[in-house]
Amino acid sequence: MPEILLVLLAGIAAGALNSVGGGGTFVALPALVAVGLSPVTANASSTIALVPGAVASGWVYRRELTPVGATSTTALTVISVIGGGLGAALLLTLPAASFDAAVPWLLAFATVVLAFGRRLSRAVSSALGREIGISSRAVLIGQFFFALYGGYFGGAVGIMMFALWGIGLGLDTAVSNPMRVTQIAAINLSATALLLVASDALSAPLVLAPMFVGALAGGFAGAHFARRLSDRLLRSIILTTAVTMTVLYFVRG
Repeated sequence: MPEILLVLLAGIAAGALNSVGGGGTFVALPALVAVGLSPVTANASSTIALVPGAVASGWVYRRELTPVGATSTTALTVISVIGGGLGAALLLTLPAASFDAAVPWLLAFATVVLAFGRRLSRAVSSALGREIGISSRAVLIGQFFFALYGGYFGGAVGIMMFALWGIGLGLDTAVSNPMRVTQIAAINLSATALLLVASDALSAPLVLAPMFVGALAGGFAGAHFARRLSDRLLRSIILTTAVTMTVLYFVRG
């Protein structure tokens, strides 16, 4: 029972974190390892278990989706689905530590961009005398790599999306959060389709089920909470999460 309660609470926290700004994997994964799952199995299980939270959050946000610049929402979602499936395939074929060395630096880069990206973008625009921005093709290329990473591991992938969309397109955090949540749901659903068949995540149903339920509750409640936050407050929460996760990853590494 203590283990089930731990996993349930971790699922609630992870679902809520993902709906607000990201970082749920950093809560779910250690909890699953703590109750005895191997790192690879825990990674696959956390991806599967967090799907209902992402879907619940996406449902809450369904009427608030805003396009990412000029990029087609359909094209962005298709890229997320393809990348998420390929990322899950990498998880099943590559050593578990393959991306460990790169993840802290990716998080650090995303954190710096989140903190200073808008100022830098405005400064460059002022110096050039025109607005700067990335093309739809660049958005899709970036999304493919985010989805690949999301299907493989997924920790803070939403924070990385915020960073790219913020500096490249000037999107407000609160405005882009519904699309971020929706794309994470697409990535996780695609990855889950493969992991359910090819991984051993279902070998521990008594561990997976409570996290599944917790993530559903946390994702639904967290999305309703996030909708009431101003862009400034939401950015502050996300930036705090990003800094914390980056520090923890460097300390762990």
